[in-house]
Amino acid sequence: MFKKKYEDKDIRLIGNWDMTLRGADGAVKQQVSGQNVIVENGKEFLASFLNSAATAASTFLMRYVAIGTDATAEASSNTALGTEVSRHTGTVTYTSGALYEVVATFAAGSGTGAIAEYGLFSANSAGTMFSRDTEAVINKGASDSLSVTTKVTVG
Repeated sequence: MFKKKYEDKDIRLIGNWDMTLRGADGAVKQQVSGQNVIVENGKEFLASFLNSAATAASTFLMRYVAIGTDATAEASSNTALGTEVSRHTGTVTYTSGALYEVVATFAAGSGTGAIAEYGLFSANSAGTMFSRDTEAVINKGASDSLSVTTKVTVG
């Protein structure tokens, strides 16, 4: 009897965030980076998307970045930010190496405050949260802009 040997290989989702705060003059005031938790709803969304893509009815809209002020540590059971202050549609790119990237900019006057949490969502309001990250506080003033980049690597 012929037997095939299969190797078990885990697929992991690894999320990274990079934030850059700029003053009104465009000069960099602060930069913060970190890893996030891919939440359970995000994993379910990805599985649902793969099914949707297979049936040619793709509805993958995971491109909305939210920021908030709650510094409570992220957990896989999270479904929303603790205290969301703003959400914007990001620019999406895919690069080889299984990297999915979303970049959103919060311009002067948008999302001001002591920003400590970040989330990737499927809609401009409510929707499914894919991932959440908490980092050191970035104090975004009314004249500052904040660029937020999230990268999800399937590895």
